[in-house]
Amino acid sequence: MIVPGGGISLDGKRWVSSRPAFLLPVRVLGKLFRRLFLTRLIALYDAGRLAFFGSMVHLAERRAFLRHLALGRKKRWVVYAKPPFADPEAVLAYLSHYTHRVAISNRGLIRFDASGVTFRYKDYRSDGADRQRAMTLSADEFIRRFLLHVLPKGFHRIRHYGLLAGGSRKTSLALARTLLAAAPPATNDPSEEPDDFRPPCPCCGGRMIVIETFERWRQPRGPPDKTATNRENSP
Repeated sequence: MIVPGGGISLDGKRWVSSRPAFLLPVRVLGKLFRRLFLTRLIALYDAGRLAFFGSMVHLAERRAFLRHLALGRKKRWVVYAKPPFADPEAVLAYLSHYTHRVAISNRGLIRFDASGVTFRYKDYRSDGADRQRAMTLSADEFIRRFLLHVLPKGFHRIRHYGLLAGGSRKTSLALARTLLAAAPPATNDPSEEPDDFRPPCPCCGGRMIVIETFERWRQPRGPPDKTATNRENSP
């Protein structure tokens, strides 16, 4: 979640900056998270959705389970929160890695054959070169894991509120930039685009020459072989 450090005044004539450390007091947030977590954990227990195995079998008895949770209530829960190391642009770039990419990119796929789908993954329990590893899964298992990253129907990956709300985003951002005396956003001016759109050659760096352009989904065909035609017509 990204929260701006201020907002537009009710009369729309000035920008009201927030105080330092305005967002959330860490100690209070830790207590709130502890209460919500333990309360919902008890709700899952009462609904019969928790199972205990091995050395934790005794927690299936309600009184033992509540005694175990009582130990957690006496401890201070630590919430990990700290200022970013860089500017807001770096924070947005970091967050975009999680909001604007799929579960795995094409670069992570190694091969697909009769044995399954082989892909690269990062093992955070290892260090150095051993962190990059490969895994092979059957096609249906790979698809199942991939679909775990697809949001259920009715959910949205990104929601906007306040200054970025859809109905008033353009007006609110323009007013905020005016009040903050900020530079206008960069726009793509067609008059500033170069006339030559040909991509450079990856070998020499020169401009490539367009020989022919094919329509989408049309298979290109080579010119007929004149020598073959002459051989067929010769006695």
